[in-house]
Amino acid sequence: MIDLFTIVMTAAGLIFFAAGTLGLIRFPDTHSRLHALTKADNLGLGLIALGLAVQVPGPADLFKLILIWALAILAAGATAQLVARIAAPAGLGDDEKAQDGGSDGQERRRP
Repeated sequence: MIDLFTIVMTAAGLIFFAAGTLGLIRFPDTHSRLHALTKADNLGLGLIALGLAVQVPGPADLFKLILIWALAILAAGATAQLVARIAAPAGLGDDEKAQDGGSDGQERRRP
């Protein structure tokens, strides 16, 4: 029964990782990509950690697993903030601005 729980949680986590990757590829602008990637990957890692938590032999290993998850959440949030701060002044927050350079201030439609 514990093995089944581990398999289900790990599979669910992998589905969220795949959804985050798909969002990274498909979403049009930097902020949407960051949002999809950080939210889905953090939830995916949490589900995988939850599935593995029932398999660990002792509390020290459980603590390490929780610490890895917490550090990954903090790192993802900090990285997303840094990327968003760099992308905003550079005009990379909007996909259309990034394509036409954003120099003339007029929006151009894609063909």
